[in-house]
Amino acid sequence: MKHLFISFVIPSYNEEGNILTMMKALKDTMTPSGLRYEVLFVDDGSDDKTMDEIRGALIDYPEVEYVSFTRNFGKEAAILAGLQYAKGDAVILMDADLQHPPELIPQLIRGYEEGYDQVIAKRNRAGDSPIRSLLSRAYYWGVNKTIDVELHDGEGDFRLLSRRAVDSLLQLSEGNRFSKGLYSWIGLEQRTISYENVTRQHGETKWSFKQLLNYAVDGVVSFNTKPLRLCF
Repeated sequence: MKHLFISFVIPSYNEEGNILTMMKALKDTMTPSGLRYEVLFVDDGSDDKTMDEIRGALIDYPEVEYVSFTRNFGKEAAILAGLQYAKGDAVILMDADLQHPPELIPQLIRGYEEGYDQVIAKRNRAGDSPIRSLLSRAYYWGVNKTIDVELHDGEGDFRLLSRRAVDSLLQLSEGNRFSKGLYSWIGLEQRTISYENVTRQHGETKWSFKQLLNYAVDGVVSFNTKPLRLCF
């Protein structure tokens, strides 16, 4: 499928140390494929030099485009904006911190060429603390007992979505979006590939304990009518 056009959507918040490294890794991965591609950075109201680095990347990488938020709206809003602006036949969602290995991109594209609408990269828990691993397993066990879709530990936003999958997601009008649930909600043919957990190269995680807790609660209430029924 040499005519295939790939969009990379990369939410970015205070990632000044990773933008150019990310672009070099993407170019090194995509050039041998001969495929056309665009890299759409979504700056989520960064207060460091992330936007300066993105604008600087425009000089050496004509594939770069960007959306810039006026303030920090959160990763879910950044993903939605990226999907709205992406023009590709398929969209690959990746984090800017290089914890999503670019070397997996050919496998994601291969899955698309085989007819899958979602090709999901699933990481293991290597390198995570025992407490975090235990809490993660407990969360996924509990949430899958209560919600109407199925979530899998290690499956996040790192995935390829076909144009059909992207359009299906954009038709959903949720104001408070929980993408992990939405990916499962739209259905469509899926394939999963596994990879070793990768540690962040530059900067620090943007997820505080409070944010993670709020995100976990969003997952429970977004695809579950039991809390509302309990109120009644």
